[in-house]
Amino acid sequence: MAAPSTETETPLVNRDISWLSFNYRVLQEAKDPSVPLFERLKFLAIYSSNLNEFFRVRVAWMRNLVRVGRKTKKEFDYDPKQILKDILKIVDRHQEEFSHIFENQIVPELRQHKIYLLRRLDLNKEQKEFVENYFHDHMLPFVQPVLLVKNKIRPFLNNAQLYMSILMRDKEDPNGGDHYAIVKIPSDHLPRFIELPSAAPGRRDLIILDDIVRHSISWMFPGYNIVDTYSIKLTRDAELYIDDEFSGDLIQKIKTSLTRRHVGPASRFVYDREMPAELMVFIKESFGLEKYDLLVEGRYHNNFDFSASPISASSNSNIPPCLP
Repeated sequence: MAAPSTETETPLVNRDISWLSFNYRVLQEAKDPSVPLFERLKFLAIYSSNLNEFFRVRVAWMRNLVRVGRKTKKEFDYDPKQILKDILKIVDRHQEEFSHIFENQIVPELRQHKIYLLRRLDLNKEQKEFVENYFHDHMLPFVQPVLLVKNKIRPFLNNAQLYMSILMRDKEDPNGGDHYAIVKIPSDHLPRFIELPSAAPGRRDLIILDDIVRHSISWMFPGYNIVDTYSIKLTRDAELYIDDEFSGDLIQKIKTSLTRRHVGPASRFVYDREMPAELMVFIKESFGLEKYDLLVEGRYHNNFDFSASPISASSNSNIPPCLP
């Protein structure tokens, strides 16, 4: 009689779920108080950049597996739909933690070093004038305001570009229901962080480009009362799809596939968790999104821009001096 096996089966973890654990380890560095403050900002940026590419390739591929026929699915040793659900659930939890780290740890610690990230309601008179001049002089050609009309106007959302969705009401008919629009946040043309005139000696005041757009939206839609604004971003499928690798010019096929990476179908649509359900339903229908496309985030997206903020690291101190 053979001796009983002493080996125990180790449950296998899907590689994409495992990768999320790796990226979460990056996020843990961002909340470690022993890590220099600027380095923690960079870890937030790295986490965000990693996640963006993960959705463009791995999640896009998993979504394609969900769509295959039953006969093909029987050959899998896992359920793609369940894996996709697990991914979205894990990422949603991580995104809440990301927002908590930034809002409740990073921002207060920056203030301790007299570095202030201001929102539009925090601005004094001089700063408001600066913001308004900056918008008209530098941003106006790039914001591309579009009024959304259901079943008629569906603008193309560029891959990984930031947009602001707008909830507003007609000034002449305030009881006529809600109206919606979007404008582009031109972070592809301008720095994400703009330095403001200082409100007091010895301190540095910064504003994120998104909040300059928020401050300026009423000028773009003068016939409407602005109720509120919510940031959105669409990430597109960037997987390389090559039907036949063994015939024709493979290099040319790869080049052709690369040119389509920025116009592929949606793989992730992120939106501000404060967005009202009615606006979310309208946007979902307007852009033909599915429930697996949707992922909530905080007030700001494209957080890999944090690595380009005008705060420079100091090799000798945990205090991050600003650029002169």
